[in-house]
Amino acid sequence: MTTPDTLRRPPFDPEMAAVLSVIGENLPPTLTPDMIPLMRAAPLTVPLEQVLEGRPITHEERTAPGYEGAELIVSIFRRTDHVAGGPAVFHIHGGGMIIGDRFTGVEAVVDWVERYDAVVASVEYRLAPEHPDPVPVEDCYAALQWFVTQGDELGFDAERVVVAGGSAGGGLSAGVALLCRDRGGPALIGQFLMCPMLDDRNETVSSHQFVGVGVWDRGSNDTGWNAYLGDRRGTDDVSIYAAPARATDLSGLPPAFIDVGSAEVFRDEDVAYATQIWADGGVAELHVWPGGFHGFQMMGGAAAVARQSVEAHRDWFDRILGHVAGEA
Repeated sequence: MTTPDTLRRPPFDPEMAAVLSVIGENLPPTLTPDMIPLMRAAPLTVPLEQVLEGRPITHEERTAPGYEGAELIVSIFRRTDHVAGGPAVFHIHGGGMIIGDRFTGVEAVVDWVERYDAVVASVEYRLAPEHPDPVPVEDCYAALQWFVTQGDELGFDAERVVVAGGSAGGGLSAGVALLCRDRGGPALIGQFLMCPMLDDRNETVSSHQFVGVGVWDRGSNDTGWNAYLGDRRGTDDVSIYAAPARATDLSGLPPAFIDVGSAEVFRDEDVAYATQIWADGGVAELHVWPGGFHGFQMMGGAAAVARQSVEAHRDWFDRILGHVAGEA
């Protein structure tokens, strides 16, 4: 009988394993429902003031409509020397649908602002279990619709918008792209899906390989999806917008960037999503980073595989957004 201790799994990259040993002192591999309040109270991100210090970037907060008339906070980031008419990125944060806020992953956000003179919006969507499906994805879709209408005021081209997110934010970004396609919503030029959370069923080989190890293991995935979907999880009553891996037709979507670590739960569902996009005639760039754990790009620092991943992100954005700010 194969058990979690004997199941064969890809090894962590040596540099990533060293990082993981440090992370493991403060972040357990399995997040259980009773841990959600504690995780929400813990400082998971670098303070915004620290991230922006010395950088020519402004931050302001706006109020956007959410699902069923709710009001959502959206953080807007622009360069202090912003030139109107450039691209925009709509950012959806990660956190397994249950933790995190609009500043989770903000380091990447400010890089897009600086590098491309992009206007970036990061939305404070409502979290499960207090706000289960369809609230989070519908919040994001409503806020994106609002953001696109602000192009003239905020100084961006409403026809050059990318949706972007990591982990749960990647899954929500994929869901928002599907909603845009099916409802005739904003015409996105790209979807950036970093280690996206796509499949509520949690039954792939990789979902069984990582139990009690790494970051966001199989048990954490159960916690997140149970909070998000409740009793509907795993049944036929789950929409493609909540769990995009359920979609059988991925045609008509904007070009996708998908990357994931080889040593994480989401590996197989992310590879399958890219494969389905190709099968349906679409465009997807897929990277499976050897030895990467979940979210390694944000935690790996100077490790070679983390640096390579970040460079791949920039290369894709360079192509999708057309040029780097300040270049001819």
